[in-house]
Order: sequence, then structure tokens, then C-alpha cells
Amino acid sequence: MLTESKAETVPFRDVAFPPVALDLETRDDGTILMSTEADLELIAPTVPQGLMKAAETWPDRVAMAERAPDGGWVRKTYKDFARDVRACAQWFLDQGASAETPLMIVSGNSISHAIVRFGALCAGIPVAPVSENYVLLGRDNDYARLRHAQSIVQARFVFAEREAHAVAARECLPDATIISRENVAGDAKLIPFGVLTGTPETDAVDQAIAALPPETHAAYMLTSGSTGMPKAVVQTHDMMIVCVSQSWWAMKDTGTWDREILEWLPWSHVSGFYVSVAALLVGGSYYVDDGRPLPGMFDKSLRNIRDLELTTFTSVPIGYAMLVEALEQDDALRDHFFAKMRVLLFGGAGLPQPIYDRLQALAVKSTGSRILITSGYGATETTSGCMSIYFETDRVGIGLPLPGVSLKLVPMQDRYELRMKGPCVMSQYLRREGLAEKSFDEDGYYCIGDAAAFNDPSDPAKGLQFAGRLSEDFKLSTGTWIKGGELRANVVKELAPYVADALVCGEGYDRIGILAWPTAQGLKASEEEIRERIEAYNAKAKGSSQRVRRFAFLEEPPVAAAGEVSDKGSINQALSIRRRADTVRWLYADPVPEGVQSF
Repeated sequence: MLTESKAETVPFRDVAFPPVALDLETRDDGTILMSTEADLELIAPTVPQGLMKAAETWPDRVAMAERAPDGGWVRKTYKDFARDVRACAQWFLDQGASAETPLMIVSGNSISHAIVRFGALCAGIPVAPVSENYVLLGRDNDYARLRHAQSIVQARFVFAEREAHAVAARECLPDATIISRENVAGDAKLIPFGVLTGTPETDAVDQAIAALPPETHAAYMLTSGSTGMPKAVVQTHDMMIVCVSQSWWAMKDTGTWDREILEWLPWSHVSGFYVSVAALLVGGSYYVDDGRPLPGMFDKSLRNIRDLELTTFTSVPIGYAMLVEALEQDDALRDHFFAKMRVLLFGGAGLPQPIYDRLQALAVKSTGSRILITSGYGATETTSGCMSIYFETDRVGIGLPLPGVSLKLVPMQDRYELRMKGPCVMSQYLRREGLAEKSFDEDGYYCIGDAAAFNDPSDPAKGLQFAGRLSEDFKLSTGTWIKGGELRANVVKELAPYVADALVCGEGYDRIGILAWPTAQGLKASEEEIRERIEAYNAKAKGSSQRVRRFAFLEEPPVAAAGEVSDKGSINQALSIRRRADTVRWLYADPVPEGVQSF
């Protein structure tokens, strides 16, 4: 039987990545400047021009597909997709739309969503996709986040695909022109989506595409709002094509993005947004995954995986945890999944090493080779990923800078504060004058708020690893600093597969406490099994800054409607702890309550 440790000695399936060649400068104070030697080459002058070129190159190839109500696939070729995009663009132009009349998109991922988004971009209209949860989970708080988004974006047009979206949009944006695929009783002003795609196009569309200035606003992408209400990052047409071109530089020879792609990551977040844009510029066939890494929904993703011959797959760590469980129980599914697989990508949070090891063991059983498991790193403020793992490695990390990006690593004890600049880095938040400038240092580097460390300090080419969010660092009442993000990642790793995620507590107390969300296996684990794992972790810990003294499982899952969990599955630590103040007090109570373990 192949063990996970034996899998580590098996070669990777060959993937053609660009060579690693770095420019490095170390200053007297220990600060390191890092960039790649490769020049950035744009794949098109703008995203709209890139899409039209793709439609000319692969007219009969599937551009995008989604599940129909009857369960079959609805597929749209590049030729038909571009025709509908151009018709939408013409409709917007006929309405007098411009860079001053943004389009808000309130929808899940769909072909119609993609068409109206590209149509707006072709017409020169900034797009602002907002989380579908602003509607689906927002009624109880009077759609506060949707109203907040409109106060920033000031959209004139709204694409609200379903009836629920349209009803909320009409309530929160009463003066906007609302486009929908479904009728809403009593709303005579609603514009059917078919009106847009049925508009006869004129030469005005090509003229609008050709005249797009690279520096004009293309998208208003909302941040997750982890430190308050979301802000809207202004992304220009230049930033958009730079981001796509940077990622394509790393992926173009891997045989992945220009094949079949299956994704569920929401297009209201930059990770999902830019993969769905990039795939259609390079000849990919993007299949919308109607599943989610959630109980009762992941079976849909597994059905989609069985239908397609994938060379790449993307998910968040909890999605990979669920995938591993399914593949370990179904050899046929495992062999189908890995048959042509070349690259697995993860995002949203660090991938626990035990999940990585189990994935590799499954790949080796199926193919005799390991599969490259990689990730990008970035933020809404850097357009999307501006770093990537584009080299063979066993380490879970954040990689190296992509072309055009300069990293500044400012030393802070055993790690570095991470800063960056380049053509993908934002210069402003919409209607928040002066706010963005506060995030840049004296050399013009964006302070992203994270820490990093080298996988191998003697060889920077082996990449960087995430070393925690600076905002998650806190002090115990003893004065000891706790690296909250780093500690959380290490605890989740040590407690795999029993823990899905965890909250690191201790601010105002004299010891570290952990409140954890259990996996299905965690619910079945005995108290002794959990205690053994934590004692093993504590045995390796370096003092009170790392040692876990209290532990308990949470019964209530993270509440997305309250902002505790983002669309990409990451946990808002500070907010989740504040909302559970009573639970935190219970965790630290003396004598130790039932359900709490003390160490």
C-alpha cells in the first residue's frame, strides 16, 4: 500500500512552466527587493479586444457552458457568445451608457452574467459584480450591504438575473434600469435580458472597443469587508489586461487554461472573476460549476467532474478536503479525475499539508506521478493574483512575483512584512479620496497587511510561504505577542482531518484558546484523540506564544449573512470572535466547563 510519505519520492507529472529567474537586492537594513527577470507581454491591448480575437480564432469551440434545469449542459460557442456580447454592447450604447453609468451585477455565475459583463466592458461601462449573498442572505438586515454597495458604485444599470435578485435590486436601487432573465410581478420597468441579446449591432460596437482608453475604469471590485463595510477598488482596463497577461505567462504552456475548466468560485471576488475572464481570452471552455464545497451541494461538483476531462481544477481548502474524502472512497472517480490532470490550484486560505499529502497519495495511486498543487497570491487591491507557484515544489506556499511586480520584504524578526508595486496595483478606492494613499510606503509599495517567510532562506527561488495576517496578531494579557494567522494555520494542519477551521482566542487573557469547527470526522473523534493531537502540537510549540491551553468545538457554523465567512470560504477571525463573546468567556471559565479541554 502506498503511504503519503512514500508519495513524496515520486516524480511530478511533467508541466512546462517558465524558468525561475529573479532579480534580488538586499538593503543594509535587511529589506529585500524581489522581482522576476521576465518582461511582461500583454496578450491583447484590452480585454474586449482579446475576446473578439478569441472568437475569430476559435469560433466553433465551446466558450462557456452551464447546467440547464433538466440537468443537461447548455453550451455556447465563441461565435455565439461574441455575437450576444456585441448585441449587449450595442444596447448599452443605444441607452447613452458611458464610463459614468456603471453596471452593477447581482447574480450567481452564469452564461448570461458573463455576456452582460463583457457587453458592458465593450461599451466602456465599468462593471461592479456584488456578492449574490447580499440578496440571498440580506433580507433580514434590509439588504444593508447591497445598499452600501450602491452608495459607492452609484450604478445606473443593474443586471439582476433571477426574480429574487431583481426584487432586491428594485428595492435598493429604485431609479436604476434593471435587467433580468425572470419576470417580476408588478415591475413594468424591468428590461428582459433577451432585449439586450436581440439588439441589432452597428459599427458603433467596434468603434467603442477600439477607442477604450487603457486608463479608464473597467471594474469596481468590492473588498470582503473583513475590517468593516466593503470598499470598491477601482480597476482600470490596463490593470485588467495586465492581470490576465501575468497569469497567462505562468500558465500558457501547462495545457490547462485553454482546455476545459470547471469552476464555482464566485465572480464577485477577483479570483473567480479573473479566471472566468482569462479563460475566454485564451481559448478555454469554461464550465460553470453549480456545486459548492458545502454539505448537500458538493455532489453537484462531483457529477460535473465525472462529465468532463479536466486538466486543471481550482477550489478552496475545505473543497479539497471534501474532494479527498470522495476520491478515497471511489477509485473510478479518482482515476477519472487524475487521468489528464496537470495542475491543481487552491485559494482563499492556506492548504493544510495533510490535505496536500492525501491528494498526492491519490494522484500517485492513479497515475504513478504526483500532480503539481499550486496557488496564487494577491488581493482585490492588486487586481487579483500577482504572485504564483510556477515551479515544482512540495511546499504549500504563495510562490514568487509575476512579471511586472516588485516585492518588498521588510524584516520583522523571523519573517517579513510583504509589500508590492506594479501595474496591477490599485491607486484608488471609489469615492474614498485619500484613503488608498495611506496604504503605500515611502517607496510607493502597497502594504498588503500580510507576512511571509522563505521556504528556504538559502534559496529564494524556492518561493515564499504565508506567515500570517498582521491584523490577526494580538497580545496576551502577559504581554506576549501571538501570530494569530500563523498559529491558526499550524493548529488546523496538526488537527487535520478533524478540524475544518478555527478561531484563535486569547486577547485579554493570559493563554491561547482555540474554538474550532469540526469536520464530519471531527464529530466522530473521541476526546482522547483530539487531546493526543493537541498535546503533540504543544510538544513542538515554542513557549506561550504558540502553546494551546484551552480547546473546544463550536456547534454553530460560521454565519455568512453576518459577514463571518467570505464567498471564497475564508473566515473573518475578528468578527467571528466578537460575535461569540459569550462562547469565548465559556472557553476560559474556571473551573473548566464540560466540553472544554484544558492543557
